[in-house]
Order: sequence, then structure tokens, then C-alpha cells
Amino acid sequence: MRKTVPPKVVLCDLDGVVWLAHQPIPGSVRAVASLREAGIRVVFVTNNSFSTYDEQVAALASIGIPAEGDIVTSAMSAATAMKSGWRVLVCGSRGLIEEIGRVTNQVVVAYQQPMASGDFDAVVVGFHREFNYQVLTDALTAVRGGAVLIGSNDDPTYPTPNGPIPGGGSILAAIEKASGVTPTVTGKPYEPMALLVRELCGDVLPEEMVMIGDRSDTDGGFARTMGARFAMVLSGVMSSADGSDADIVAPDLVGVAEILLRE
Repeated sequence: MRKTVPPKVVLCDLDGVVWLAHQPIPGSVRAVASLREAGIRVVFVTNNSFSTYDEQVAALASIGIPAEGDIVTSAMSAATAMKSGWRVLVCGSRGLIEEIGRVTNQVVVAYQQPMASGDFDAVVVGFHREFNYQVLTDALTAVRGGAVLIGSNDDPTYPTPNGPIPGGGSILAAIEKASGVTPTVTGKPYEPMALLVRELCGDVLPEEMVMIGDRSDTDGGFARTMGARFAMVLSGVMSSADGSDADIVAPDLVGVAEILLRE
């Protein structure tokens, strides 16, 4: 067992850890504040590609958590797989559209026109409620025409106060199944997201980081990708830590913060 090092940075998932559908989980706001008061940087690392960066900042501010400069999203990671000048079919929402638009001005949103025609260099997929048979058909046509298939994340579900709903990974799986093409996925737990986090955190060592999340596959996997410890909360998708290799297990963010602050 490796030696436990007091963390300098906490990488914190949002959905299922800080909030459920932007409704704060009891104690989470104070837990973030207590970590920061102890000199620990809190960086929010989310597979949410639906909201824009500014929307994420505003939503966190609305519950009392300043976050400007401390957010990394899977939409941002998906943009790192793009090249300037590419024609991209986006099967996703505002956050993904905005981040891809920072790289190339040839962005076509699948559900905003009757039929997305012409050749594409990439099809990029994230959670969006407009997904339907036509979007699936357009994505299939573009991929079969030679476009690379990129997923901002492959989370099968998304936690809400009323239980899980299908996530971006479920939409991506439909396109993958129809096209027969295996996608490149950029969000947690994969390396493109890790590169963004390392860049943001500078010279902080992996053992000086803790990843807090509610999924052993996504968040726990990302902790392993980063070389960080994994703290699992039971306030989101998973109600049990059975089968998890988490270093820390707690009911919620409050419980994890208490453990880390004792270090």
C-alpha cells in the first residue's frame, strides 16, 4: 500500500457528488468551502457536455461555489480531438457545440436541420434530449462516409433527484452499434481528459491528488488514469461500494471532506 499524502488538489465530480440536476446535495457546498479553507484546491471534473462552461460557472455560483478557472468538462476534452477546418457533425447540446466551435467554424448540429448532408471529418456525440431516429441516421451516414466517431463520454446514465436517466454513453452506443465503428472517447476516465487536468493543475504530483466521484468505472477509472487516490461517494449513481477499489468510501462529499481534512 502506498503512503498516504495529504492532498493539494481534489478533483471533484459534479453530478451525484455536488448536486443532482443542479439541486445541491446536503452539505456539499460547505464541504467544498472547508476543503478550500484548508488550502486544498478543488477542481470540478465533469463528464457533462450539455452545459456550456459559463453555464457551469453560473450554476455553481448560484449555490455558493465560485468555480471560474476550476472546471474541466468532457466537451472541452472532445474539442482536443478536433482539427481546425474540420467539418464536424455535432450530436450534442450547447456545451459541446460551443467547445467544438472554438476549434473549427464548420459545425453542423444534427437536429437543427432536416438532413445533415455532405462529407464530414468527424461526428461528435454527447448527451442531448433532441436525439431521435433522424439524428441516428445522419450520424450513421456521416460515419459510413469516413468521419471519425468521437464521444465526449460514455456514461450510460446520468443521476437526477428522481433516479438515473439515459446518459451520453447510451446515445453513443446507439451510433456505435448502427455504424459498426468503435468511437474514440475523450472524457473521464480517458487520457484526453487527464491531459487537460494535468495542464490545469501544473506541477501537482498524482499522489497529491484525490478524485471524488460516484462511479467506480468512470471516476475510479479516472483516478487510476491520473495516478491519484479515489474517494467514492454513495450519493449519486451507486448506492454501494461493492466491487469498487476505492481508497475512501463515504455516504457523501461531507464524509470525504472530513476524512481528507483529518489528513
